[in-house]
Amino acid sequence: MSFQQQYIAFMTILRKEIRRFLRIWMQTLLPPVITITLYFIIFGNLIGSRIGQMGGYRYMDFVVPGLIMMAVMTSSYANVVSSFYGAKFQHFVEEILVSPTPNYIILLGFVMGGVARGLGVAIIVTVVAMFFTQLTITHYAVTISIVVMTSVLFALAGFINAVFATSFDDISIIPTFVLTPLIYLGGVFYSVDLLPEFWAGVSKLNPILYVVNAFRYGVLGVSDIDIGWAFIMVGGFTVAAFIYCMHLLNTGTRLRQ
Repeated sequence: MSFQQQYIAFMTILRKEIRRFLRIWMQTLLPPVITITLYFIIFGNLIGSRIGQMGGYRYMDFVVPGLIMMAVMTSSYANVVSSFYGAKFQHFVEEILVSPTPNYIILLGFVMGGVARGLGVAIIVTVVAMFFTQLTITHYAVTISIVVMTSVLFALAGFINAVFATSFDDISIIPTFVLTPLIYLGGVFYSVDLLPEFWAGVSKLNPILYVVNAFRYGVLGVSDIDIGWAFIMVGGFTVAAFIYCMHLLNTGTRLRQ
């Protein structure tokens, strides 16, 4: 395929993905806003007033970056896993795979659809957060780049889940039993410095820890871990996930049966 044809194929998939989640915006964009608002009220106002400061900031200010990233991660992941599994379930994914469209274009189309939803949710949640706290971004480049990288990473993770899923129940197992625990143990609501040395070391195996701290550094200018190392870890996970997704597409694992 020529570059122009590849571009048309990519934009076709991307437009379909964006129209898909915009058409059902009450299920895709509204729930994260409601959930995060409840977190703001409960953890920020009610509990935060008793905790006081953390990391040199009000507890509400400290948890807001993590809550925004939590919405980004879950939205990016959910968009791709539900969309690609739907393509498998309705058996039109075979038509995409037998077309002359390169596999990397197919993957990028679905992933960027997840990124679009993740960024959309991030903007909406950030606007809502302004009603509870005064956010001032300290490092714009860090903030924007980590949000995009995180959306890509979790969109790729959603793609992997969709490939191996054999039923609609399977697309909720990973978010429930893997993603949610990792988010709650990833420093969203607390500083890793508060943990004992052993558990602080264990927490550094959690990729979400690097995501949350990098974004918190971009917004507040503070981080529990080295910001350069955080970007290396997130970038490494992203590259590994992309390579594995391409392997699944190239080999037709769970797709050509």
